[in-house]
Amino acid sequence: MSELFDAVDALVASRSPLPSAEERKRLRVAHGLTLDEVATALKVRRATVSGWESIKKPTEPRGPEREAYARLLRQLAELYPAPEEPVAPAPAGFSGTSGLVEVQRPPGQAPETAAAPGDTENPSVTANPATGVPAARTVRPSPTSRRPAVRKAPPADTPAGSADPRFENGPLAVVDAEDGQVLAYCTGGLVLDVPAKSIPALVDWTLREAKLGQPKLAGPGKDADPLLVLTQAACERYGLPATLAEEERLAGRLPEGHKVIKQLARAEWKLTKRGFGPWARIYRPATGSERACVQLCIPSWDALDRRHWGDAGQLPPAELARVLGVYASRVMTPRGSTAVTGLELMTALRPPTRASAPDADGKRHSEHNPGSLSKDPVDPAPCEAPDGHPLLKDLPRFHVRGPAEKLFEEAYDWARPMTDAECMLRHLVGIDVNMAFAAGANGLNIGLGAPTHVTNPAFDPKLPGSWLVDLSHVDLTRVKVGKEWVELEGSLLPSPFTPKGERPEGPAWYATPTVAYAVELGYEVHPLEAYVRYENGRYLDDWYQRLRDAYLATMADLGVDADLNPADFLAAMDGYKERDPELAIVVSAVKATVKGGLGKLRERPRGEGWRPGEPWRALSRPTWRPDIRAAVISRTRINLHRKIVKHAAFTGQYPIAILSDCVVYAANGPSPLDFLPYREGKPLPGGFKLGINPGLVKHEGTQPVLWGEEVRERFNAPELNLARYIKDGTVTDVDNGE
Repeated sequence: MSELFDAVDALVASRSPLPSAEERKRLRVAHGLTLDEVATALKVRRATVSGWESIKKPTEPRGPEREAYARLLRQLAELYPAPEEPVAPAPAGFSGTSGLVEVQRPPGQAPETAAAPGDTENPSVTANPATGVPAARTVRPSPTSRRPAVRKAPPADTPAGSADPRFENGPLAVVDAEDGQVLAYCTGGLVLDVPAKSIPALVDWTLREAKLGQPKLAGPGKDADPLLVLTQAACERYGLPATLAEEERLAGRLPEGHKVIKQLARAEWKLTKRGFGPWARIYRPATGSERACVQLCIPSWDALDRRHWGDAGQLPPAELARVLGVYASRVMTPRGSTAVTGLELMTALRPPTRASAPDADGKRHSEHNPGSLSKDPVDPAPCEAPDGHPLLKDLPRFHVRGPAEKLFEEAYDWARPMTDAECMLRHLVGIDVNMAFAAGANGLNIGLGAPTHVTNPAFDPKLPGSWLVDLSHVDLTRVKVGKEWVELEGSLLPSPFTPKGERPEGPAWYATPTVAYAVELGYEVHPLEAYVRYENGRYLDDWYQRLRDAYLATMADLGVDADLNPADFLAAMDGYKERDPELAIVVSAVKATVKGGLGKLRERPRGEGWRPGEPWRALSRPTWRPDIRAAVISRTRINLHRKIVKHAAFTGQYPIAILSDCVVYAANGPSPLDFLPYREGKPLPGGFKLGINPGLVKHEGTQPVLWGEEVRERFNAPELNLARYIKDGTVTDVDNGE
């Protein structure tokens, strides 16, 4: 009989009523649980739990998962009953709630007194949802407050929410001022009262009491400095302009005589050479291993570039803390623009030095960290140096270097007229390679030190460097695909050796991946000379993996998983940004970190009175490495061309246009599935595959064939690159060569 009762109980539980998706999320957040923790407990995927909490289109658990999930929610509901007064919903977060208001004090209780800058007592904590302690009560925001409501602070004996007690309050805080009170909004919904009355006192409080920062990403590395993001109200509270004046904006910093800079000087704080600008670093010289440095980010001074951070600078403090906190936890604490952060991430993951083994006296010394770049900058090969570099100062003033003098590895910008057969089709469909340049960096062998010049070398595809070689004999009408020779319409394909897709006319400088691809296509190569790097390694692997994981985790939070079938993937990508606009900002920032970080490897002069032939500031960095950038771009372009060739050999279809990582094909249907050769859900091996992983492709956009022909005719540009406009069909800044 008991077995029958158990079966009945299980049957009833399988239809257990569940609260609304919004209430499910409220209960999870109230207990400080992350999506990962719930998913692990219920033995489902993180995205599954996220779908159960999706306010727009919630999914429903089934079977034993529903029974267990209902049990979890019932227990949480007993601990956290719904408030009598409605509470402003907290945005979906990385690890908890994302906003709060000041805690209401009992009648007659005076506000807490501000601590002196040197006071080492713990700051008063307004909330800490990451701890999992039941809330004492919730509060409702006042009608004039900009802050959403959260729960009251936990008891003082609450265990720390971070594994590292030095940084238990997270990597950063958004500092805001309202009604005479200054609050620091941390990640996870935590808020700290800020007693500081000036910028020097704020820096001192941050280092002594705020417990902000981030542990190092690699063994020999350094912990990340705390980041404070100042809102406009906070700027005004601390004597800073809400926005920069025109002269200050052009200079990128406050003038040296500004009162805040004088305050810092009196308190013996220093600024880096870039001064007090949108990203300011305030420090005292390190004593031993102890660092004393705080970074400021001021969004109202355009610290958060809208091209990469969207509207993040206009978000309320708690929501901005959430966006930057997710980015910091998955990538690293921002160190400046996404480009600067991308470059700093390389060094953080592969520091140039490490501590040696103890010597005879038991002392350790600094030594080179194997697999990293040297701590000192190295000169590029002359062919790798951009125009104006000191290595080229002896060239005639107006000399223009050609392909035989200059390495020119760039992304594709190529297009061709459509054939008659293609004009008879209905649609132009664009596909875009996910994180293409990150995928190009993955597993790439790059030089770690200075180049060595050799003449008439035998080509070695495993040796990174720059090679002067004639590839004009490579004929795309007959190439090797795998082990077989295939015949192709070479005139419908771009050359893999030039960004414009033009066939080379003679010897030119190429990075190793480009020359290796010529050999792969079945042709012999005979370099005339080369600059090779015998000290080499896969320096960018950790960098790629960190950014890949950040991208995939954030896309999974947005409902786009890595294991979706092609149709489900296209459906999941449709409108994914609207599911959580804040996390969509993080995705944009991660992608910008990849491209910007690689671009910084060949940073050009930025004013400062520079003249051709003189060194500029970036040359003093060990990470100023134009050869690494060239190798990544070369491999990315070659990876794309290889897929195009395999697609053409199998289907007879050729691209209409290519722009960087976007390829446009003519097709009878509007979807990539209308021309990609899937068989029983499996793609062409080595060809294009739909998916979210780096190197796979997504749908970029679809336009009618008639649109493409009309645009080219209107602008009298038969080879107008339609890949530039395929996303939404809006055509701007057309250059037809006139």
